[in-house]
Amino acid sequence: MASPLLSLTWTDHLTGRQGFLVVDRLVRGVASGGLRMRAGCTLDEVTGLARGMTMKEALHYDPAGRYIPLGGAKGGIDCDPRDPEAYPLLVRYLRAMRPYIESVWTTGEDLGLTQDLVDRAVAEAGLVSSVQAVYPLLDDEAEARRRLRDAFAVEVDGIGLDELAGGCGVAEAALTALDHAGVPHAGTRVALQGLGTMGGATARFLARSGLTVVAVADIKGTIANPAGLDVEALLAARDSHGTVDRSALRPGDRELPGDAWLSADAEVLVPAAVSYAVDAGNQERITARWIVEAANMPVRPEAEPPLAARGVTVLPDVVVNSGTNAWWWWTLFGDIGADAEEAFAHTRRSMRSLVERMLARARADGTTPRAAAHALVADRLPVLAERFGCYR
Repeated sequence: MASPLLSLTWTDHLTGRQGFLVVDRLVRGVASGGLRMRAGCTLDEVTGLARGMTMKEALHYDPAGRYIPLGGAKGGIDCDPRDPEAYPLLVRYLRAMRPYIESVWTTGEDLGLTQDLVDRAVAEAGLVSSVQAVYPLLDDEAEARRRLRDAFAVEVDGIGLDELAGGCGVAEAALTALDHAGVPHAGTRVALQGLGTMGGATARFLARSGLTVVAVADIKGTIANPAGLDVEALLAARDSHGTVDRSALRPGDRELPGDAWLSADAEVLVPAAVSYAVDAGNQERITARWIVEAANMPVRPEAEPPLAARGVTVLPDVVVNSGTNAWWWWTLFGDIGADAEEAFAHTRRSMRSLVERMLARARADGTTPRAAAHALVADRLPVLAERFGCYR
């Protein structure tokens, strides 16, 4: 793909820390993509994420739907979100990015940030909303904003619908792959890296679908139990960063090193925390049959050929975790209401259809699911450009 439309680096005048914004492509004059905060975040990382957002938007285009895809963008801040300076830095970053948020960039939570925190910082920075750039495209702005506000207020068993929508999509991608291979859900083992927004919701949906969660990793290490972990107990014992209080562990639960999730005895591996978690070196430790990319860019490109040679299938992030972004727009544009069951049903239908198309394309082309996803995007982008206008 060509170079992004816009790429900028911001340096905070108080701390010297840097933030980044990359707009890969505009569709109808607007681009969509979250804002992440992590120590070591780079411009190259944000550029790759922005390109991925262009793909996610294009993949969910449905001519019959009200939601019309946007372009792709991403923001990033090089700071540990636990740092005492993190929140003031976030507010200053948003003030600096105000012209873009007001006109072309719709954003929201990503790695290291919750939507509640983003919303609070957006208000302090003097902005109307983190997605205000899309308001001119809405038929009824007031009704759309009410619908999204109501949806964010919905909780299911203690977890917000905004978190659950993404996890529902990831789980459905994994379940579709199992069904495609004729593998029963019951008894299939899964290990996850990350029990935060995406990882926690994914763990719940997979466990409730009959899979056995045998390992989860957070910043303190890996928690494992070959007989299965009590997912609901772990979710209830998390802090705001997805770290589990170890006092909630059961007698059969073991504490292992942080990278032990990689070699867990499981059929499904779900990296749901950080980018670049699987590389050419540590991929040798993986015995799982599927890697389901709930995080953005968790498997480095150089790791995929040896994984494929060993029969490990990587389901790519641009498909697997696209449900979160799509849920925002399905809700805002009015394809679904502020109702959990409606949201889950719509997400499952859309994700299953998308994953089935990707796997069928991979089989027909004799290639990987990632290459198949790229091919599907290549088919979609000219259609979007002709119908709605794409600008680079």
